[in-house]
Amino acid sequence: MDRHDVIIVGLGAMGASAAYRLAGRGVRVLGIDRFDPPHTSGSSHGGTRITRLAIGEGVHYTPLVKRSHEIWREIERETGAELMTRTGGLMISSDSATASIHVPGFFRNTVSAAAKHGIAHALLDAAQIRARFPQFAVRDNEVAYFEEDAGFLRPEACVTAQLRLAAGQGAVLRTNETVRGFEQTDSGVTVTTDTASYSGARLIVAAGAWLPALLPDYAKLFKVYRQVQFWFAPHGAVDAYLPDRFPIFVWEPQGIGEALYGFPAIDGSYGGVKVASEQYAQTTAPGAEDRNVSEREIAAMHETSIAPYLPGLSARCVKAATCLYTVTPDAGFVIDTLPGAGRIVVVSACSGHGFKHSPAIGEILADMATDRRPPFDLSPFRLSRFA
Repeated sequence: MDRHDVIIVGLGAMGASAAYRLAGRGVRVLGIDRFDPPHTSGSSHGGTRITRLAIGEGVHYTPLVKRSHEIWREIERETGAELMTRTGGLMISSDSATASIHVPGFFRNTVSAAAKHGIAHALLDAAQIRARFPQFAVRDNEVAYFEEDAGFLRPEACVTAQLRLAAGQGAVLRTNETVRGFEQTDSGVTVTTDTASYSGARLIVAAGAWLPALLPDYAKLFKVYRQVQFWFAPHGAVDAYLPDRFPIFVWEPQGIGEALYGFPAIDGSYGGVKVASEQYAQTTAPGAEDRNVSEREIAAMHETSIAPYLPGLSARCVKAATCLYTVTPDAGFVIDTLPGAGRIVVVSACSGHGFKHSPAIGEILADMATDRRPPFDLSPFRLSRFA
């Protein structure tokens, strides 16, 4: 049985970051993933993920994303990869909003986080939004928070860069290998897969949508939802939607029940403009979700959520893709040791807003697995809050 200092189950956003950080410290790391990351079966794909410094899900997240921005730039310098692009970020809402993103009070929390953490921003009324960003058909009572330093990450490139760095620093990565179970023993932990058994001193479980199956005693805390991402072509030239003219955005609109978020056209004339909403009505399980996006879904998305709000985008859908959210009851993260099994750290349930924080969380996991005190308050992420 192979022996390692730390075993990581799942090599997506969190697992890849943890592997990179641990290997860089000379820790003997084994990472296991049922696929070959980056892949399209989980949550870390789709070409882009939003990053923003003022976090509407709670002011306690901002220190994580600030540190993450520093790490992304470090990785870019080390690898030459382009991971993070600054476009500015526009958060739109109103007192009449009928939808919210992730948590109630998202817009108000965003402004509070910016004030508390000294994040440069501007507050815009409807006329100012139209003047700066005429692509958005806002109503007269809508307002926006604009953050200059927001932008997007390239998730596949981020995962790839960190796994390559981890492997180059000695991490052993077992891909296309499925974990069947694990347990804490008197001397450490044991992990069993479909091909082998491994032992280690510590275990990090970063399994995303597969977490409920691996932790059945906690499955009720983690619900998995199928989400759909759409890329719509502009009616005319793409220029108004390029990254230097079109920001990432989060919109809590009036008239529909689902918030919107989106990105500039990162692939020029041919890639379309990525826009998505979030659905929490129907749970699924990884591997059981419908990976196909129907013409009916595409037409409904454009009619209901695109045409009234982004009229410059046509009904021609360049492509569509699904991904999975793993969500806790309060839409917060879990970063904690497993009760009764202090050698096992659980990190998951990123609830649709975790990727931007993953480098800092990887650093935290490396600290926890090597008995260092993380420089962040982790109390909001404890499992005990659900007791």
